[in-house]
Order: sequence, then structure tokens, then C-alpha cells
Amino acid sequence: MVVETVWDCVIVGAGAAGLMTAITAARGGAKVLVLDGKEKIGAKILMSGGTRCNVTNRLVSEKDYEGENKHAIRNVLRAFPSDQAVEFFRELGVRLELEPGGKYFPATHSAKTVLHALTKEIDRLGVTLYPHHKVNCVAFDGACFHISGKNFLCAAKTLVLTTGGLSHPTTGSDGSGYQLAHSLGHDLIRTTPALTPLVTTDAGWKQLAGITLENVRLTLWVNQKKGISFAGGFLFTHFGFSGPAALNISRHWIHWKNQGADVTLAVNFLPDQTEESIRKYITGSKKTAKNFLSDLFPDRLAAMLVKKNKISESETLSQLKREERELLIRSLFHFPLVVARLYGYEKAEATAGGVDLSEVDTRTMESRIQPRLFFAGEILDADGVIGGFNFQWAWASGYLAGRAVAEKKQ
Repeated sequence: MVVETVWDCVIVGAGAAGLMTAITAARGGAKVLVLDGKEKIGAKILMSGGTRCNVTNRLVSEKDYEGENKHAIRNVLRAFPSDQAVEFFRELGVRLELEPGGKYFPATHSAKTVLHALTKEIDRLGVTLYPHHKVNCVAFDGACFHISGKNFLCAAKTLVLTTGGLSHPTTGSDGSGYQLAHSLGHDLIRTTPALTPLVTTDAGWKQLAGITLENVRLTLWVNQKKGISFAGGFLFTHFGFSGPAALNISRHWIHWKNQGADVTLAVNFLPDQTEESIRKYITGSKKTAKNFLSDLFPDRLAAMLVKKNKISESETLSQLKREERELLIRSLFHFPLVVARLYGYEKAEATAGGVDLSEVDTRTMESRIQPRLFFAGEILDADGVIGGFNFQWAWASGYLAGRAVAEKKQ
């Protein structure tokens, strides 16, 4: 047994959203218990941003997110904007530094700083935390929730599900929160991996594993029509493609694939230049294509582009046929990338889909289906792009849930 009393609030999940909910609720006077299935909490916080933790972003809006209900996402984000998140962490003793592109990281460059500050605050507020307590069942008797798992049972006036989604399941995000939500009457938007690498069957691209490009633009083509595109860093891996541009486009690729659409992906290796500028540059050039491309890219990529375009390695650009030069130019701006599948949840940084936001009052994050049930974080149908946006969603939704829980403690 965990406790013999009735808690004002039990929070299931001690990740970013759960800890934010606990802090806000406890600051409002609520007696809070947090349960987590893992022995060590905060794994996603510690691994995020290359273990540096991209806490939030300078500019955040609903346009940075996907989900069925953008209006609801906007309401949550506006209630606790990123500048409030920066101030929240400053009060906890975590100074955040703004980096190029609008990303905020702790000045220590360590995610441990963020997790330590959050856990220190829940300790200060008297929040009770029980790790290694996986919740298997919840039930509501009209007055209280009864929450149970292996060898424990507890009761609460309010319940908050902050269990995350399915991304990186080794951290504890095993989808069990969806089952709990469904058992309490909630519908779920179909879930898929988001912010996950792309897998290719093209052996040539796999040979470039380890090559990183600072900026490319990936464009999704759906049924031969140009769709969404993302610019950013790009990484060739032993299985396919990663980096911000690839991760951001992954949820869109799988979305349309699941719709049965004809989906293709093309890369623009030179998004800051134009075909005409390259055409002028190579006209009359005495360089070979390999030497020309080596001025722009790492040697291995340059050689692969020559090979894939079937261009002579000995002839100069001026000696190539006009059609060969045009093919080369076009390949730099519209090269097709074969994508067989997504890598999946094991490397995903977020989950698309989840609890339907139309069934949640986004002023409080309380369920419209089950009174006194609340949600926050990745369990909800809202996923952001790379850059601190998913953490900002956790802070904002957790803040709203915690504030509402405190108001219901009586």
C-alpha cells in the first residue's frame, strides 16, 4: 500500500509534464503524490538535446505543432508562453542561454541541471514521489479515483495522466497511459512515431554514414503534388537519414503513407542558392564534376553524386553534354531520396496522436468526459518540431493542469 489517506492529486508519470504539474499544484496548496513506473525518473529530460536539454524556444506558436485541434493547442501555449518558462526556470536557479535559431539551453550545457532543479523543487514543496510504481488500473467511484498497481493502492480527489506517449519506450513511455485514458472513456487519435529517423534501402546513401550537412531542405511530395518541407541539419546514417530536417518531416511521411498516398521525398542540397547561380558558375568551368562538387560537399558525398548522376570522372564540366550538366544541376536541388520506412518509436523523440484534445477543456486540461481527470504532455494529441517545442508543450499543459488541480483541492 502506498498511503492510507486520500490525496488531493495523484499524478501518473514523473517526466517533464508530470513534474511541472506537481510543482504548480503543490504551490497552490494541494497534497500531491507522483507515481512513476521506472526506478529512475526523468530519462527523457536527461537524453534530450544531446544531453543538454533544449528547454524551450524563443518563438513558440501553434504553427510549430501538429494535431487534430490547432485551436486547442494555441490556447494552451498562450496560457503559459515560453518567456514564462524561462522565468520559471530562472526562479529554480537554472539560467537559460539563447542560442542561434531561438533555442534555450541551460547555461551549464547539462540536462542534469534541469532535472535536479525540478526534483529539488518538488522536495521543497513536500510532494511525495514514488518511482518504480507502475499504475495498471484506475477507477472512479463518484468521489475519488482509486489507482492501483503491483502491491499498491491509493486514492485521490483528482488524477492527472502525464505518462508520455510511445517514444523511446525504454524510458517508460510504453503507451500504458493511453489504455488508462481509454478505460475512463476517452477516444484516441491514431498514434505514430514523430521526430524519428528515416530508413532507406539505397546502399549508396548508406555508404555516406557519418556525413553531416549543416543545411538542406527536404520536401515531401504527395500524389505528385508538392507538400510540406523542412530546412535544417541533415545526417547520413548506416540505415538512412537523420538530423533535424529528416526528423521533422518523418511524422508527415508516415501520416500520408497511412492514408495510402503515393509519397516521395526530395532533397535540396543547396537551399541558399539557385539553379541559375550554379549554372552560371559551372558554365565554361575547367573543373571536373567531382572537383566542383568537392568545393561544396564532403568528398564522399561529391563522389556519390557523380556516381548517381553517371557523369564522367575525367571530363571537365565544359566538356559534358548540356543535358548532363542540367541533370547535375537539377540533382543538387531536387534529388529523390528513397525512404522505405520510419525507424520507429525506439528512436522517436515524440509521439504523434494521442488523447483527443476536443475531449479536454484546454483552459484547465480537465477531461470533458470524466470529471476530475486531467492530462498534460505527450499523452495528448499535440507534437512539435525540433527546437524545444515539445518541452514547452509539457511546461504549458502541466502548468494549466497543476493550477486547476490546486483549485479543486477542497
